[in-house]
Amino acid sequence: MTIYLDHNASTPVAPSVAALMQRYVTAAYGNPSSMHWAGYPARAAVSRAREQVAASLGAAPDEIVFTSGGSEANNMAIKGLWFAPDRICDEIIVSAVEHPAVIAPCRFLERLGARITMLPVDCHGRVTPADLARVIGPRTLLVSIMHANNEVGTVQPIRALADIARAHAVPFHTDAAQSLGKIDVDANALGVDLLTIAGHKLYAPKGIGALYIRRGVQLESLIHGAGHESGRRAGTESALLAAALGEACAIVDRNEQDRVRQLRDAMWRQLVDRFGKAVVLNGHPVKRLPNTLNVSFVGRIGADILAALDGVAASTGSACHAGEVTLSPTLAAMGVAPATGMGAIRFSLGRETTAEQVDAVVQQLGRVLG
Repeated sequence: MTIYLDHNASTPVAPSVAALMQRYVTAAYGNPSSMHWAGYPARAAVSRAREQVAASLGAAPDEIVFTSGGSEANNMAIKGLWFAPDRICDEIIVSAVEHPAVIAPCRFLERLGARITMLPVDCHGRVTPADLARVIGPRTLLVSIMHANNEVGTVQPIRALADIARAHAVPFHTDAAQSLGKIDVDANALGVDLLTIAGHKLYAPKGIGALYIRRGVQLESLIHGAGHESGRRAGTESALLAAALGEACAIVDRNEQDRVRQLRDAMWRQLVDRFGKAVVLNGHPVKRLPNTLNVSFVGRIGADILAALDGVAASTGSACHAGEVTLSPTLAAMGVAPATGMGAIRFSLGRETTAEQVDAVVQQLGRVLG
């Protein structure tokens, strides 16, 4: 039996999304910009998808730009502000637990003169608004703090952080790739100016994402060419992939979120009952994605445990290179001790996860760990 508990890495394509894509493979092959019968269905598909994505974020359709995924959307937000013609500021503020798709473009811009300020996190992986208030200033170009952490699931106090940025007239970006579909994501309620989503975290295929750009925010394009996406991203839109993302956003089920949370909590209780103090929770105990359970088996190596499990797909919080085990940067930033962090495993549940699968994984862990 195979058990998939790695939904934070990627989700399977939802049946209704796959069915829609199959129809569009042959029904919307025209160029969405073409003014003839073959282009009309493609343009209609892209337009409808934009409306669906916007609705899922509480946004307007013209605030949505389709991208190739979350990484491109993050790069577009960060580099787009840096290369804007009227830029005068040079500081970008991020957290110590950001995804590489945020950290890497910041490091690239650092080579061009950007000042990167990294905010610490507490033991649960949360940024303290007071820390942002202390460092933000007249040189700050952008604040980028992820909505929810991909490793431990901790949800950040985005509204409080965004309010601080707004008080200083600084644009605020959040990477919501992990949160959309798992918790409520409303761009206006969060108070953000830029927001990233990624299709393959949301039961859509890989290769499609979107960036929410609040009206009035001006970004330089990363990809230059014809005036697609209202001149903000060149490249012929894929009606197929846009429609898939739109459908994925439209079928988000909040009742399913509650069911997955119950399964996750049941799994944690079983682990505590079986292993006691030898298992430790990583991340915030409450302010956390409902599907995410990151635990450490103290004194063990997470990669070794995963390798011994039969047919279980999950992720480890440590990396093995040339026989050496290195602690996850996220866990290190949280102050997790190496002896604990090396034994971290992230179980991320999804729509198809069952109670029987959870029981089977716990039983396997009991066999592997004795």
